[in-house]
Order: sequence, then structure tokens, then C-alpha cells
Amino acid sequence: MTQLRTMDDMPVAAVPQIDALVKAVSQREVAEAQGAMLLAQRFPRDEALARDRILIACQRPGLAEGSMYTYARGGTNITGPSIRLAECLAQNWGNLTFGIREIEQRPGQSTMEAFAWDLERNVRQVKQFQVRHTRHTRQGSYALDDPRDIYEMVANQGARRLRACILGLIPGDIVEDAVAECEKTLTAQADMSPEGVKKMLATFEKVGVTKEQIEARLQRKLDAITPAQMIGLHKIYTSIKDGMSVPAEWFDIPAAGVAEERGGNEAVKQTLKGKRQPALGETPGEAGE
Repeated sequence: MTQLRTMDDMPVAAVPQIDALVKAVSQREVAEAQGAMLLAQRFPRDEALARDRILIACQRPGLAEGSMYTYARGGTNITGPSIRLAECLAQNWGNLTFGIREIEQRPGQSTMEAFAWDLERNVRQVKQFQVRHTRHTRQGSYALDDPRDIYEMVANQGARRLRACILGLIPGDIVEDAVAECEKTLTAQADMSPEGVKKMLATFEKVGVTKEQIEARLQRKLDAITPAQMIGLHKIYTSIKDGMSVPAEWFDIPAAGVAEERGGNEAVKQTLKGKRQPALGETPGEAGE
């Protein structure tokens, strides 16, 4: 006797069990959310204390170095709080939950959601978006097939939206005070010693940028670098590390270097040699947000 099955080739008898499981999970999530809101309302944040915690955190050199990103757009440099600083703001502001979740993954595309929720005031910021599994460069575009590359692409895109969600809930004056405190920390803690310059060079070598390319951008030898220029380089590195920009947008990197930076991907190599044109629907370089 042939067993009846659903459209997904699932036994009919299993459908009620799955429905019950989904209902149980849903009820548990609702209970957890209600519990978190009750706790937040019972123990409301002290905004003055939260602001002090944020400013104290911004005095840490490690946080200050990665607190700001910068990228070029329309001939000007756009600067703003990085995802690291946004996370610090959320953690110290209190009674706020945030995160990124993958709703669905299909061949060539992921549907994502970034969210931040002020449990005390019941105010939410939610952004749903699609991430194509495609790497865009100035030399063309190519599809990603390595799971690690896909994960990094999705994580970078999600971090941008998550940052926007968090900053949409934190008061603007608190964000401005945090940025100013980070700038003060960077100015006071800028390591201009030979060891500090060597450390900076080592971080840029990780993304394929050489000493000569840095000196060409600064138009001076590293022996004469200023604190402001050192701070600017920290912001550029944060931008590259967080996926807001690529080294070729800041430094004069030869085409061969770009191909090597992309891991020797054959599609990029062919693009650089002029043997491959971007596929239909592919767009040139992707600007940061």
C-alpha cells in the first residue's frame, strides 16, 4: 500500500508533530521576550551611569583604534562609528538586545535580518536585506563558491545593517560624545615610536599593503608621519577589515596585486587580462554604506 506524502515528500503522520514543534518553539521565544521586557522595565537603565560607562570604555586604546571607519565617496572621505563601537554602545547602554540572523539561503543569495530592540522602551530597528554571493571589484565581479567566503560576505553585509540598527536606538548625543572620546584617546595614545610604526606596517601587510604604498599615500617617509596621519591609517585599516572598502581604494596597488589579494581566483585573473566581461546583472565596485 502506497504511503501518502506531502509536497515535500514527507509522511502525512509527521506533519502534526512538526506543527507541534514549531508551536512550542514559538511559544518559548514569546515567553523569553516577555521575560526580558519585564526585567528591563523592573531594572531601568541609569542613563547618566550608562554614558559614563561608554566614555570610560572609549578611553581604552584597543577600542579607540577600531572605533571609526572611513571610505571614499564622491571625492570626499566619509567617517563614522564602526560596528565595534556600536556594539560597545549597545552593551553599555543596557536593556538592549541585537543581532543578525540568516532567514533563508538559496544558491547565489542569502536573505538576512539585522535587528536591535530596546527592551525597556519597546522600540525596535529591523532591517531585512538580500546578500548576493558575489564579490565586486573594480576589475569586474565573480561568484563566490567557497563557504568561508560566503560567510565573510554575509557577515560583513550584516554588520553594516546591524550598526545602523544599533545607532538608530542610541541617542545621537551619546554617539557623538563616544566618537569624540575615541578621537581624544587616539590622539593621546598614538604610538609614534619606531615600534608603533612597525606594528602599523605589520597590520597593513595582512591586507596586502606595503610600506612603499603607504608612503606614497602619505607623500612622506614613515619617519616623518604625524599623529593625525597615524590616526587616519587606523581608520582606513578598520574600514578594510570590516569590509567597508578594499585596499585598492586607498593605495596604488598594481593589478597583479589585486589578483593576488583576491586569493588567485581564476575569474578575477581572467577579468584583469581582459578575457572575461562582467556577467549580465553584475555591477562594478560596491560602495560602503
